[in-house]
Amino acid sequence: MHYTLRNLSALLWNLLWAYICYAVCRLVFMLTNSNLYGDIPLDHVLHLFKSGLVFDSSAICYTNCLIIAMFLFPLHHKERRGFYRVAHWIYFVLNSICVVANMCDAVYFPFTGKRTTGSVFSEFAHEGAGNMANIFIDQGLEHWPVVVVGFLLIASFWFAFKSPYKSEKKAEINSRKPLAGYYACQMVALGFCGWLCVCMMRGGFTHAVRPITISNANQYVDNPNEAGLVLNTPFSLIRTIDKKPFIVPNFMPNSEAVKYFTPIHKPAGDIKASLDSTAFYKDIPLRTKDGKPMNVVVLIMESFSKQHIGYYNNVKDECGKYGKKETFTPFLDSLLTNCSMTFRHSYANGRKSIEGMPSVLSSIPNFVEPFFLTPASMNKLSGMARELSENKGYSTAFFHGAERGSMGFEAFAKATGFQHNYSREEFKTDPNYNGDDDFDGTWAIWDEEFLQFSADHFSDLKPPFMTAIFTASSHTPFDLPERYVGKFRKGRVPIQECVMYSDNALRQFFNKAKKQPWYENTLFVITADHVSGQVDPFYKSTLGYYCVPIIFYAPGFPELRGYDEETIVEQADIMPTVLTLLGYDKPYVAFGQDILTTPRSEKIALHWVPEFQGYEFVKGDYAVHFDCEKITAVYEFKKDPLQKTNLISRFPKDKLQQFDSEIKSYIQQYMTRMDENKLTLNR
Repeated sequence: MHYTLRNLSALLWNLLWAYICYAVCRLVFMLTNSNLYGDIPLDHVLHLFKSGLVFDSSAICYTNCLIIAMFLFPLHHKERRGFYRVAHWIYFVLNSICVVANMCDAVYFPFTGKRTTGSVFSEFAHEGAGNMANIFIDQGLEHWPVVVVGFLLIASFWFAFKSPYKSEKKAEINSRKPLAGYYACQMVALGFCGWLCVCMMRGGFTHAVRPITISNANQYVDNPNEAGLVLNTPFSLIRTIDKKPFIVPNFMPNSEAVKYFTPIHKPAGDIKASLDSTAFYKDIPLRTKDGKPMNVVVLIMESFSKQHIGYYNNVKDECGKYGKKETFTPFLDSLLTNCSMTFRHSYANGRKSIEGMPSVLSSIPNFVEPFFLTPASMNKLSGMARELSENKGYSTAFFHGAERGSMGFEAFAKATGFQHNYSREEFKTDPNYNGDDDFDGTWAIWDEEFLQFSADHFSDLKPPFMTAIFTASSHTPFDLPERYVGKFRKGRVPIQECVMYSDNALRQFFNKAKKQPWYENTLFVITADHVSGQVDPFYKSTLGYYCVPIIFYAPGFPELRGYDEETIVEQADIMPTVLTLLGYDKPYVAFGQDILTTPRSEKIALHWVPEFQGYEFVKGDYAVHFDCEKITAVYEFKKDPLQKTNLISRFPKDKLQQFDSEIKSYIQQYMTRMDENKLTLNR
């Protein structure tokens, strides 16, 4: 025990010193960029420094994991001064590199507006060593106080290092018997510290917390610039070093690319529905009876694949009559049958929750890597919430029943303009509910209670409001509240019973909403984040793996309804379509298309398919596979849903060339805007 305590105390001191140096680096960063941070109140500065501890802890554990292992590894022969001399050098070198990175970024930050990421190595790959040396010398002379503080911090790592052994002789443990106590104590200490280290690297202590990335800094800040003060450069480099930076292709001149596709939406003064569009409701914009703007509620249902929704699975028998396959969403079916606008060919832009949220709320599809996990997540972002709050005075709020920080949802919501966040923490403080007794034990508050809670708190928002709810219960491990066990029909896969529970929770949400004064003045959008539990052959196909519902429901406008069986629709279309329905008259960036004003013949969907590391492009009657350089397959998916017959060898060359140009235009503009931080328009 004595040796373990000596090792632990020395280790904790060395790690504490790293924390102190990171705090000094953050202070230098703030002072060097005082033009950005000079007006921040002291209490908010303290909040940002405190928030930075989350990212400092992760970086320190990553960079010092070898030191932790060396101090606590259960091998008694290591307990001698020579071993800790090696540890001293490793500690000094690794932490000195971290200080250098932080200090360099204090100077470099004004040029980029964000902490340096892994893309820096490709950005400067072609710079000569001499040129880079000149840059460092010039900037070092100009910012000499930063250099001086940096050298002092580096020196401090050498002199502050604490070793368990100060004498030259071997540790007394080598002559003590037995050694069982030593090994037992060291193994316990290593196991506990290893667990703690992994948790700190991830940014949380529960499995519901996805490992934090640079985008998580957004949840602690009031504006995007402050994220640089919360983060540290070693963390930013570590979390992005293995992420491929967006590679901007040079398929065609940009002036030509915009002829095929443009993400810039410029609404006309008088918005008119296209005669060739899917619009079932031509009287745009929607307005309340007293002429005021409509509220918007977006419901993102966890894993609600079309596979589970009977309405979308009507089939004709040999007599030409329609019959329904089994459904696990009786409430959603009733809503679709009577009073909603929806689409047969509607697709997700990704396969994960972290890919669905940007697509739905900000019209940012998932290409190659989840947007949350890329350096571009620190770009200036927009979305429905920001467009409506900053330009139309909407109150905005995001609801998700997991703990704060889970999956990075709160950070993304804040970065895209949501003013308020309601999570598990807010739910626990509401006296009308049962706090953690309503927690599912794994991810979040049960859907029924959290949807009821959400409906209650919509009334706290000043109208007009825009809110988004992300449900959680229809997810592994597919548990149900105890009172509902055995109440819902089991399906062919475990998720289908949970889908029935969440559908019932949705029914009760709307039953409560109907009693609220805001109900008739609200546009509801219902979709899924991604698919799950695919069973039928079509839903296991390349295209079927993206089939999610996209539903528009406005109880005050029963004319907004119908089932479009032709138009191609994707999640990224939700934002521009909602803004058109509201009569939004400002330009903005969105990679989706407005369903109401885009001619049906021009509607497209494009998503990344990890199986063949390429894209699937859907337009008209065709699904086209693109391998990042050329088209490799064309399927007439409405007649060949399992994509068994590749038509590329006999497909008209001019039409193939048109598809090729449209795909390349979309990808090139997406990558360019990600790389150049142009996801918003400067107005």
